[in-house]
Amino acid sequence: MTGAQADARVALADVVDRDISVDEVSAVVATDRDGAVVTFAGIVRDHDGGKGVSALDYERHPSAGAVIAEVARAVAAEHPDVRIAVLHRVGALGIGDVALAAAVSSSHRAQAFAACGALVDLVKERVPIWKHQRFTDGTDEWVAAL
Repeated sequence: MTGAQADARVALADVVDRDISVDEVSAVVATDRDGAVVTFAGIVRDHDGGKGVSALDYERHPSAGAVIAEVARAVAAEHPDVRIAVLHRVGALGIGDVALAAAVSSSHRAQAFAACGALVDLVKERVPIWKHQRFTDGTDEWVAAL
């Protein structure tokens, strides 16, 4: 598959500093020919490593937007029957906020599930975003997404 063909199937891939949702990304990829739309929401939870989490901030490297787009194109190239939309939020997030929203559409569910799983794993592995967690005990921790 050519890079242009994979590019055409990435409907949205960005790092943003605003609220995001799986409804937003799924609306971008769903078409009348799709039999499946698989979504993923990475949600800020109230604990990590046995400690209570009170809040967190995500910070990005200036290349994060380009890298998330590159990741989406790579997944599209590996899964030729899918359309992809993915957003990662940065800034101050609270418990229950969506930090990562992904949607993959396809004619069949197996391809959509496989591509969505690969997409989420690669975003977490390659996109230069760092998480600063604040714990309920007053301590804090930086965690790299890489």
